[in-house]
Amino acid sequence: MTLKEGGVRQRLPLNALRAFEATARLRSMSAAADELLVTHGAISRHIHSLEEQFGLPLLQRLARSVEPTPEGAALATQLTDAFRLMQMAVARLAPGPVTLSCSATIMMNWLIPRLSDFKRANPEIEIRLNINHGVLDFVQDQVSIAIRTSMVRAPQDVVIKPLLREQTGPLCHPDYVARHGLDSIEALSRVRILTAATRPNAWAEWTHKVGHDGLSLGAHESYEHFYLVIQAAACGLGVALAPRYLVENEMNSGALVAPFGFVESDHSLNLWIAPHERLRDEVRKLATWIEEHMEYATP
Repeated sequence: MTLKEGGVRQRLPLNALRAFEATARLRSMSAAADELLVTHGAISRHIHSLEEQFGLPLLQRLARSVEPTPEGAALATQLTDAFRLMQMAVARLAPGPVTLSCSATIMMNWLIPRLSDFKRANPEIEIRLNINHGVLDFVQDQVSIAIRTSMVRAPQDVVIKPLLREQTGPLCHPDYVARHGLDSIEALSRVRILTAATRPNAWAEWTHKVGHDGLSLGAHESYEHFYLVIQAAACGLGVALAPRYLVENEMNSGALVAPFGFVESDHSLNLWIAPHERLRDEVRKLATWIEEHMEYATP
């Protein structure tokens, strides 16, 4: 790519522009270096060369981060859009594997136990898995489909398909029920309460749903992921609160029981489809399969 200056066409310094765009977006030269798989020094040299070429500063160097100058911010915004368009064009022309993004717990407890069925029916489709439960940039992260809760804001223009309304309830090992006399919801105040760090308000939301707002259930232990809190409950370490679709295997095997059943929560599970990949036959097949196999879907 080239630009004109004084009638002379000059090459666009794409590597330098890419280094600057990543630095401005991530507010860190180190993070930009990690993303682009180059050294911190290379990023610094690229940005310095751009500032010399344009004759003005593009970044403010702070103690632990960087901030774009007004001119740098304007340039970075346009570069982000431009690189996104290039990535989308390449993805349409030479699409890679169908990449599915979801949380580790959904992947372990729901997806992987069922994925062999999809692969047997569609052996020609290559699937790549991406563990992530938060915000997503489909182009930057090279993701085709994502499963997300309604608590996460969807990207602009994404195709959203509702999968289910979550049903949640307290769960523990069967022996734990007998040992602690869990014969009423009030009895939960006598047991060890387990929580997932990703949902610190889950117990308060559940007690409100079942009409026990006055029951304060403070967490005795907090785990980083749902699959850890589910495993802890199955091992008899306490009572966890989790969505029903994540614990079907443990309930069927007898490792977990739900002494008070399940109630519908305020959260839902959705399927996101990348707008630039929505017409790919492989993506549509995987999306349809997920919709058909996700149990307890909202009618």
